[in-house]
Amino acid sequence: MEKKDQIKDCCFMEDNRWFRYRAGAIIVEDGKVLFVTSKSFDYYYTVGGGVHMGEKAEECVLREVYEETGIPYEIFRLAAVCENFFKGKGGKLEGLDCHCLEFYFLMKSRGNMKLKSDSYNWDDEKEEMAWLPIDKLQEYNIKPAFLKDRIQEIVEGRGVLHIVNDERNQGL
Repeated sequence: MEKKDQIKDCCFMEDNRWFRYRAGAIIVEDGKVLFVTSKSFDYYYTVGGGVHMGEKAEECVLREVYEETGIPYEIFRLAAVCENFFKGKGGKLEGLDCHCLEFYFLMKSRGNMKLKSDSYNWDDEKEEMAWLPIDKLQEYNIKPAFLKDRIQEIVEGRGVLHIVNDERNQGL
């Protein structure tokens, strides 16, 4: 991500606390979900990124999906809203008290898992795309964890989930 894009994101710092408004994509193809990882992180996360000032969450997720996968996916529906609290680990988030408000959109299936990815995170590291089997998500370190725990509800469309994910004190 270029520095000019970071400036546009709806995020701010106060002391050691970082807030971000983010939109993420849940992309399911052939029983697998698309996740992203990089060298800075020991976990998988969804395609997505910071919502820019003046941008709708829907516009953000479409932009981010195209930037990261090279594919113009379409939105199927809003699947979950997550209030995500965690201690930053890795990269520029290391040691920060993080609070993200995240809108997750289930994308329409294309019937094809081919991507044209050339994506880099904001630490300028190459991002790796990974199609993880839905029935094996429990075997992976996925953040936020509700994505692996409640993926069936998301895929089956049982309404919009409201999740409060608080991992600030885990592992202490």
